Amino acid sequence: MMELAQAEARLPRWMLALAGAGTLGILLSTHVRFGAGFAVGSGLAILNYLWLHHIVEALVNAGRVRPPKTALAKVFVRYPLMFAGVYLFYKSGWLPFTAILAGFFVPVGGVLIEALILLRESWKESV
Repeated sequence: MMELAQAEARLPRWMLALAGAGTLGILLSTHVRFGAGFAVGSGLAILNYLWLHHIVEALVNAGRVRPPKTALAKVFVRYPLMFAGVYLFYKSGWLPFTAILAGFFVPVGGVLIEALILLRESWKESV
């Protein structure tokens, strides 16, 4: 159970590291608008992950007690806010839509990195 708590603590750090490295790499390749779009998309995705984590944690810890109203509000506000933000950028053309979508995959990359770490640790224990 301790490994799970450690993995949960590391996951947001991996996401931030990937978002920062990806944004920096794109900006260094002189694609400023794409880099800004990637930063916006990854920021929305990380915020979405953190809200979801908070909601699940509040619901699991609630037991018989009602979950906090902030957690319930986040359940209903998460996707409409995200879709509204994406739609705004899509219609306005301020930032490349594909860059925002690419940023949405930053949590997937964080999970893959964490999965590899957990596989390595379990392999080391079995040997």
